[in-house]
Amino acid sequence: MSTDDAGVLAFKNGLRFFGREIHPAKKAEIMERPAEAAPDLARPPHEGGNSTVLRFITCGSVDDGKSTLIGRLLHDTRQILEDQFAALAQASRRRGFAAADLSLVTDGLEAEREQGITIDVAYRYFATPRRKFIIADTPGHEQYTRNMVTGASTAGAAVLLADASKGLLAQGRRHLYLAHLLGIREIVVAVNKMDLVDHDERVFDAVRASFAAFAAPLRIPSLRFVPVCALAGEMVVARGARMPWYRGPTLLEILEGIEPERAARARPFRFSVQLVQRASGARRYLGRIAAGAVRKGDEVLVLPASRRTRVAAIHTLEGERAVARAGDSVALALADELDVSRGDSIAHAAQPPRATRELDATLVWLAEQPLAPRARYLLKHTTRTVGARVAGVAHVVDIHALEPRAGRSSLAMNDIARVALELAQPVFADTYAEERATGAFILIDAASGHTAAAGMIR
Repeated sequence: MSTDDAGVLAFKNGLRFFGREIHPAKKAEIMERPAEAAPDLARPPHEGGNSTVLRFITCGSVDDGKSTLIGRLLHDTRQILEDQFAALAQASRRRGFAAADLSLVTDGLEAEREQGITIDVAYRYFATPRRKFIIADTPGHEQYTRNMVTGASTAGAAVLLADASKGLLAQGRRHLYLAHLLGIREIVVAVNKMDLVDHDERVFDAVRASFAAFAAPLRIPSLRFVPVCALAGEMVVARGARMPWYRGPTLLEILEGIEPERAARARPFRFSVQLVQRASGARRYLGRIAAGAVRKGDEVLVLPASRRTRVAAIHTLEGERAVARAGDSVALALADELDVSRGDSIAHAAQPPRATRELDATLVWLAEQPLAPRARYLLKHTTRTVGARVAGVAHVVDIHALEPRAGRSSLAMNDIARVALELAQPVFADTYAEERATGAFILIDAASGHTAAAGMIR
């Protein structure tokens, strides 16, 4: 490993540590600063401010500037330490760049640094006084679409980048459709590299119109557009001076204003058992609450036994609690001694999930090996794994026209299709539209153990 590679790795590994001295503004001689100073990030949260965590992905076609955008967000929100920035700038100069290459913040694999592309999903964390963020930087190459699906599966918002000089490309269409398909309700199209088109408002309007026309049949709840230049930092955190015609919020302001979906806490209680633990002579069932809330004394239904019981206690690392909600990791104690094991479900007694051995689902095929007709797989749903086979392919979605194409019996990598599945044992599921956690599954190749597809129950 070269000295500059080691410096970049040290820079990246250090990103997880905060609280040390940040780099001063005098770094301007190494990196071109925005035309306008960054906003005062020490300001107090606005009235009704948000201290919640927003998970979002960056996606889009290759070379649209996703990694540079994330590097710019971290740089301009002052999340990069002085020594980290120095290591980044030094490594960039040795690669022939006059200024610091901010894409190196997220492109951590050796192959990524050599090729200047993103392959793996890179997660980064940052915070402003208004909110905390978790970013998943997903790759733009078509062959890595499965990595984008992985990053989007837990995201609450998506930032889809488009090169202003190229407009709407095939991978941009695919990622927009997949983000919508995976239940992301807040999508922001960042029209990047506005410097390549002289910051022309007409170009931005044309790109926005093409995306809006493509997305119209999808009826995305919130689709917004912002012109940016990630390289120079315009309209990312600071506004800059080259696009006075744009009067909307910057990208960071949009992200700070997004309300994470809170509906999961209002839905019926769903809990999948990950581990059974015996403590003080009693059995406890460990897992994460997928939806709803549970209180001590609540009546619940244990599946697949279909036995009713009550919650005797709710334990957490902080101690016993009277109530727990969606997103909490807990250990439940039940009033009755029941045969409950990993893969079983505990649910709201009056509104349980449906038990089924047949699924109507949308499938995103992720494997290089195509789907073989009536081949057998393993289906992993929550913490439960059962045998499965694809009984039939209803249609494959034409990603360009957003129309179903019938007549296919097999699926190739990145195909999106509606299929029928038959299961060896029942699963206890909701539709994906009702609850993402209990409406999603993956198909696993039983022979290799590799993930073959991601699915959403209809």
